[in-house]
Amino acid sequence: MMKFFLKKFVELTGNPIASSLLRNFSKSLASKPLVRPFARVFHLNEDEMERPLHSYNSIHDLFTRRLTNGSRPIDEQPDTIISPVDGVVQTFGKISADNTFLIKEQLYKLDELLGDDNDKVVKRFEGGDYILIYLSPSHYHRIHYPVNGELSGRWALGEQSFPVNALGEKYGEKPFSTNYRIITELITDFGRTALVKVGALNINSIVLTNSNSKVTKGDEAGYFSFGSTVILLFDEESQFIPEVSALQEICMGQSIGRHGS
Repeated sequence: MMKFFLKKFVELTGNPIASSLLRNFSKSLASKPLVRPFARVFHLNEDEMERPLHSYNSIHDLFTRRLTNGSRPIDEQPDTIISPVDGVVQTFGKISADNTFLIKEQLYKLDELLGDDNDKVVKRFEGGDYILIYLSPSHYHRIHYPVNGELSGRWALGEQSFPVNALGEKYGEKPFSTNYRIITELITDFGRTALVKVGALNINSIVLTNSNSKVTKGDEAGYFSFGSTVILLFDEESQFIPEVSALQEICMGQSIGRHGS
């Protein structure tokens, strides 16, 4: 019961009024008594937290915590792609010739995900690859860059967000291409990569913390305020070769694949 109750503060409710109330409460000092139960219920590792548990003044403060240096080693091999987040690999595969890909029995289109007015961007990822990583309430919610590169574009889409958990994926109205999301496109030595950050509790659930135009693998990009998902897209030139399996738990900094030669 406690786990169900606490999940309501970081997972989706489709009702905007209820979402607003939960969001405001989770950011307030009134939620501090729930910090220790939250850490216990979701088995958070206090040893890797940047600050002592008692110093977090709200559920949101704890949820968006940073980690101590060295908690997430970065695979620095030049041809590897690291996971940008802690999470669970939901699915990965090829983007078909008609720019579609399948997630939880729902067919998604690149133009829906990236925006109908971004034909040039959509075309760049034709025949490429994708991987989707889901973050649960137990995960570290900072987002990091998966590759070295230079930003070629960043834009936001969507107005409000619905669940990205298992039920939301299966029964929701294509949440990954309708939810509020921020897309960052990178030019790398191996091709192009798009980092798609998908929110899950109404608008402004994604906060960017890095405005640099050139980024290094492992640099912080931002954080999710509430429940969330990341989708990585790779163009055909990148030749993404996955090194993970579906439903595998992964940590930020861990290699999830490499570029083909």
